[in-house]
Amino acid sequence: MGVNIDTINVGMLWHSPNSANLGVGALTIGNMELVQRAAAKAGFMPRFDLIGFADPGKPHYVEGPDVAVTLLNAKAMLPGGALGKSLARCDIVLDIGGGDSFTDIYGTKRLVYMMASKFAVLARKIPLVLSPQTIGPFTGAVSRRAAGLAMKNAAATFARDPKSFDAARDLSPTAKLAQTVDVAFAMPFEALDHGPGTHVGINVSGLLFNGGYTGRNEFGMDVDYPVFTRRLIEALLERECIVHLVPHVLSDAVPQDDDRTAIARLVEEYPSARSAPEFESPVAAKSFIAGLDLLVGGRMHACIAAYSTGVAVVPVAYSRKFSGLFEGTLDYPYLIPVKGMSTDQALAYTLDCLGKRDELAAAAKASQTKTAGLLKVYTDALAELFSRAMNGHGAKR
Repeated sequence: MGVNIDTINVGMLWHSPNSANLGVGALTIGNMELVQRAAAKAGFMPRFDLIGFADPGKPHYVEGPDVAVTLLNAKAMLPGGALGKSLARCDIVLDIGGGDSFTDIYGTKRLVYMMASKFAVLARKIPLVLSPQTIGPFTGAVSRRAAGLAMKNAAATFARDPKSFDAARDLSPTAKLAQTVDVAFAMPFEALDHGPGTHVGINVSGLLFNGGYTGRNEFGMDVDYPVFTRRLIEALLERECIVHLVPHVLSDAVPQDDDRTAIARLVEEYPSARSAPEFESPVAAKSFIAGLDLLVGGRMHACIAAYSTGVAVVPVAYSRKFSGLFEGTLDYPYLIPVKGMSTDQALAYTLDCLGKRDELAAAAKASQTKTAGLLKVYTDALAELFSRAMNGHGAKR
């Protein structure tokens, strides 16, 4: 005789079924994996509603009979719109903020979406969980108050690095707050065998290659990223490494953010370098990266894909989210900082890391127990929150 298991309806706010930014997709897949673990521990079967943006024309790499998708736009967020209809089905909502969008640095429009959706959940008395993400910075007085109020009223807030934890505590001293780690560490993979030789991946960031969204080095990097990348390719080829140029953002909509365009230019200049495939999913990208000997990465989740599979990695840490995770949470010092390293120094440093890649890989592998423990903090808390949500009002059907 079968056991009847209750279904818990989990709204996955600001997750995506097909983001061209494979980092956002990795967050979705990783968080769903952790929800599955937590729900099993609590004795429930999860049903997911991914609520957020989707890239038009791109196939969904997150799908299944237990997955629904609610697309957000201005109309969807109006009374009677798609957001309200989706929330009416939810027992609990997990908001990941796209990973790093719970901040006011990306402009008013994105901030309004982030805040309005959170308060829509809270207004319906649905438990709101802020899943592991970067929190802040918030520079405006109004945005700081709104962020603090959202966290104060959330059932729980999880920071993915110490800097975010401190920012959250400053904004909302009474928030139910814990530090964990990026949920992409939980994303599955199957390492590819690239064959004999020393295989070095360069995760070329189209965003950094183009000087940011403005084209004027808006991140304030001391390293000239295009010059660094070209000289690194040359140096690696001289050392008879097999060089793979690896994309992690495949954006048709925002050309200056598209890694493929920068990679195509570099392959024309350096025909001996190999262009990695246009990955069909974040899992495919992680599996490719897992077979490398070293990754030099301009995208944080490409770096996480390497680190979480025990591959030596040198992150090009252009923002706080890199340093907060790798230096803060993981005690991993092998990165190129925003400030304090010239292009020449960055190249020499990276080549030195190539020579001691076994040391870097060992450091990555040594932290697996720590990251597993941090993820368990999150899943244990989720299991308790799921039980509390279901006991409070029962599953909606």
